[in-house]
Amino acid sequence: MPSALRSSLLAAIAGAVSVSAHGHVTTVTIDGKSYTGFDPTSAPYATQPDSITWSNGATDNGFVLSSALQDPDIICHLDATNAALSAPVTAGSNVSITWNQWPDSHKGPVIDYLADCGGNCSSVDKTTLKWFKIAEAGQLTLGAGSGTTGKWADDLIIEDSLTWQVTIPSALKSGNYVLRHEIIALHEGGTEGKAQMYPQCINLQVSGSGTQSPDGVVGTQLYTSTDPGILHNIYNDEKLTSVSDYVIPGPALVKFDGSSSSNGGASSSSAASAQPTTTAPTATSAATSAATSSIATSSASSTSTAAANTQPAASSPAASSTPKKTCSSKRHARRHARQLKSL
Repeated sequence: MPSALRSSLLAAIAGAVSVSAHGHVTTVTIDGKSYTGFDPTSAPYATQPDSITWSNGATDNGFVLSSALQDPDIICHLDATNAALSAPVTAGSNVSITWNQWPDSHKGPVIDYLADCGGNCSSVDKTTLKWFKIAEAGQLTLGAGSGTTGKWADDLIIEDSLTWQVTIPSALKSGNYVLRHEIIALHEGGTEGKAQMYPQCINLQVSGSGTQSPDGVVGTQLYTSTDPGILHNIYNDEKLTSVSDYVIPGPALVKFDGSSSSNGGASSSSAASAQPTTTAPTATSAATSAATSSIATSSASSTSTAAANTQPAASSPAASSTPKKTCSSKRHARRHARQLKSL
């Protein structure tokens, strides 16, 4: 079978995976404390408690297509609204982010951004947030042959009990920030507009002695549908010479003068232009860090998610005065219908 036809068939099979197999963040763990995430699949049927994670209208665990990268939905997901709470975190600490599930077929990069709220994150206008990249990981190994996929950053999430760890840069200035954690699924990325974006936003209240406050890019200008890291066929690895041929989309990693988030002792200053090595990592967090030298996250042991339902106190400057918004079911239905029609 010709490789082009095989690639098309593989992409079609991957695209046929039920949307229920997609995912959302269920738990965020910081300094041993676990915060329950917003569950969009339950939101239509039950009121969701206040959370540090932003609400969104992806009731089917769906996605934002790369055909809509200039739509505000790309910022924090479909019809996303501000989280009422913020979790305290010390600059230099790890944030562990746990998903409820993730399909093995949905290969792609994992990227983490921060944006300074300039005040209260529970009421900031998301379209004004300027995002700077603090961590990224893309392709880790090439596919073994024509039509086969290699190993990608999302595989590390699956291997590590559906958990991803990112370090808040130690040099970051204290303040209120939104963490934008994102998986980009490229199983249909060979067709323009068909890559699937899964952004998840988390409110943080950062403390520490850092002084750096990087500039950033508004969410609707992070990507275009033709960026090489988004318009990319993951089934054509035979055309690549190394994993560095895959270009992770978005702005470059921010340089924090040697005191930023690190991976295995390497600062983001030295890792900003590096790509992951081709050594296949193990399921442990430490091995994950050793195998992905461009990830600006700290090597840390996996955080247990057994306390996923334990909701500690989180700061809420305006939790009592800011009602939680919910998306219109009709609006979401129309949006999802457009998504399905475009597939």
